[in-house]
Amino acid sequence: MTATSQELYEVCEGTWPPARKWRVGPWMIRDGAGGGKRVSAATAEGPIADADIPAAESAMRTIGQHPLFMIREGDDALDAALDARGYDLIDRVNVYVAPIDTLTDKPIPRVTAFTIWEPLAIMAEIWAQGGVGPARLDVMRRVKVRTGVLNRWNEKPGGVAFVGVHNGMAMVHAVEVLLHQRRQGVAEWLMRAAAIWAKERGAREIAVLCVAQNDAANALYRKLGFAVAGSYHYRQSAD
Repeated sequence: MTATSQELYEVCEGTWPPARKWRVGPWMIRDGAGGGKRVSAATAEGPIADADIPAAESAMRTIGQHPLFMIREGDDALDAALDARGYDLIDRVNVYVAPIDTLTDKPIPRVTAFTIWEPLAIMAEIWAQGGVGPARLDVMRRVKVRTGVLNRWNEKPGGVAFVGVHNGMAMVHAVEVLLHQRRQGVAEWLMRAAAIWAKERGAREIAVLCVAQNDAANALYRKLGFAVAGSYHYRQSAD
């Protein structure tokens, strides 16, 4: 059974957690420690009024973060309030989900994909080329049940991914395929290897996040049997 939007958001955070988080009034504030928007954005944990926004802004600026909010399903009033304050809308994200068996029906060809933790140096190098640097590797290390996936293609490294399991669901993050290895099925084998590993650890469903503007990646996930089960976007202070 497909998870609810709220359950998906919990899995997202459980498999890609901030360095720390705490409540300020109706807000959840996150310290991302340089790990990117998803672990740094504030979220509304209940009804909010326009007058509540400065408290969240102040809390984020106090820890050296630019004011940034994640707008989840049901946050229409917050979205409108931030828009009225001049916040820019950035990065609409689709949350895809599929039954785990959708991706475990095909055996992985020999020496094609490996699940490895801690990451090998070549994995860190590939991630770094895609903008996943040391701070995001630290995000991965905070996940309780996790592994990296390394693909080998044409007798050379092809790509990498990260997968974590939380509350019976796997979520794949940081999928990165080397430029010269793209459009050859590398990403599919990464996803299948992640699913096989996760199923062995009790996952019943598998999810992945994809920026709505990434046409190629969205098409791939739909081809693999994923369906959109949720979404979110960010509002970032224009100043």
